[in-house]
Amino acid sequence: MVLGEVDNIEEGQTVRATGDILSLPVGDGLLGRVVNALGEPIDGKGPLTNTQPRRMEIQAPGIMGRKPVHEPMQTGIKAIDSLIPIGRGQRELIIGDRKTGKTTIAMDTIINQAGQGMKCVYVAIGQKASTVAQNVAVLEAYGAMEYTVVVVAPASDPAPFKYLAPYAGCAIGQHWMDNGEHALAVYDDLSKQAEAYRQMSLLCAVRLAVRPIQATSSIAQPPLERAAKLSDELGAGSMTALPVIEPKGPVTSRRSSRPT
Repeated sequence: MVLGEVDNIEEGQTVRATGDILSLPVGDGLLGRVVNALGEPIDGKGPLTNTQPRRMEIQAPGIMGRKPVHEPMQTGIKAIDSLIPIGRGQRELIIGDRKTGKTTIAMDTIINQAGQGMKCVYVAIGQKASTVAQNVAVLEAYGAMEYTVVVVAPASDPAPFKYLAPYAGCAIGQHWMDNGEHALAVYDDLSKQAEAYRQMSLLCAVRLAVRPIQATSSIAQPPLERAAKLSDELGAGSMTALPVIEPKGPVTSRRSSRPT
């Protein structure tokens, strides 16, 4: 896979491994910025400052390093906060058909974190660049970009960038969690990551023996497992994950697999 410019790459060139593990910049210097899946700024605001490198893939916290979720994370949506409240360190799926308000729920949740001591990561996967620009404009209008970083892998990006974008957003949020702070990571949406993984698998002649929804669940599992509420010994930080998925076919027409 090529992660970067391909204009100067030609057939027959020699490729050497550097031995470096894929990493990206993390830290408070990312707040208010828009970066790609490798953590490189794409908002025209100059280079990043006040950041440090961090491995993109890190092992999820173990059982002994976690504690029960007990602190509420207010979404600002009364129906959710009263009926199905979300806690800091929880993973809650936002699933629905196209144009049913999935992104709106995620955006409202980010906006509602103002003054709550929560740092947010919005990961836009496979969306049109114009749509991402509109979402960033909304966050800026409500002052939410002050505590938010936007990771973008638009539809025009190669498949590897769409596949890596959730890992990048997770690494950024996990940095704050490991430092005793609270983070919220929104992955919008992970079905686009599954499509990118399928494209890479076909190019590498790897056969997928699972259905689309199962593929989305299995591929998205590593970054979602890293969302947690850490124990007091590890700083009591947390990272909440709100994955968004748009399944193939209408959700309302799907028959439940649970026994009746």
